[in-house]
Amino acid sequence: MKKILIVNDDSELRVNLSEILKGAGYFTDESLSGKDAIAKATAEDFDIALLDVMMPRMSGIDVLTEIKKVRPRTKIIMITAFATVENAVDAIKKGASDYISKPFKIETLITTIRRVIEEARFEEGIKKLDFDYTLSSLSSSIRRDIIRLLNARTSMRFAKIVRELGIEEEHTKVAFHLKMLKEAGIIEQDKEKSYLLTKEGIKIMDCLKILESHIQA
Repeated sequence: MKKILIVNDDSELRVNLSEILKGAGYFTDESLSGKDAIAKATAEDFDIALLDVMMPRMSGIDVLTEIKKVRPRTKIIMITAFATVENAVDAIKKGASDYISKPFKIETLITTIRRVIEEARFEEGIKKLDFDYTLSSLSSSIRRDIIRLLNARTSMRFAKIVRELGIEEEHTKVAFHLKMLKEAGIIEQDKEKSYLLTKEGIKIMDCLKILESHIQA
C-alpha cells in the first residue's frame, strides 16, 4: 500500500483529503506544519507528500527542499491557490513531481497521484537497467514486438517467433534482433533453445507498458 503524507494547515481540508485517499486504497498520515512534516518524513519513508504551498512559518517550497534532502525518492505534489507558470517552474526545479491548483476535483488529484506513482515505478525500473541498452531495445518495432510476444507466451522457439511476427521471409532479420536482445541481457535461451525474457527483460516490458500508456494518453 502506497503511503502519502498530507501537509496542510487547513485541518478540514487535511482530514477530508485523508479520508478520500484512504478510500482510494492509500495509507495516509497528516501534518499541520512544515516542521512536523519534515520530522515525519525523516522518521518514515513516504511514497508521496502532498504539500500546500502557502503555510505559516515555513512555506511548502521550503518543506519540499528539506524533505528532498532526507528522502530524495519521495515524490512531491504541490497544492496551491495561486497557479502560475512561475510557481510551477520553481516547484519543479526544486524537486516537485507535479502541481495542482485549488479548487481541484478529487478525480484530478487521484489521477495525478496515480501518474506520479507510475512515473516513480518507471524511474526505478530504468535505474536498474543499462539506459543505452533499454533505449536501443525499445527503438525497434520488431524488438518491441518480440518482447511483447515473450511476455505473453513465456517462452517461444525461433520458428514460432518468426511466424507470430508474420515476416517469415525475413528470418535473418529476426535472428539479428534476437541476438541484439540476447546481448543486451533482455532475453535468454533455455536448454530447449526456446527464447524467454530475463528478469531485466520483464522490467523493460513494464517500462514499455508505461511509455505506451503515456503516448496514448
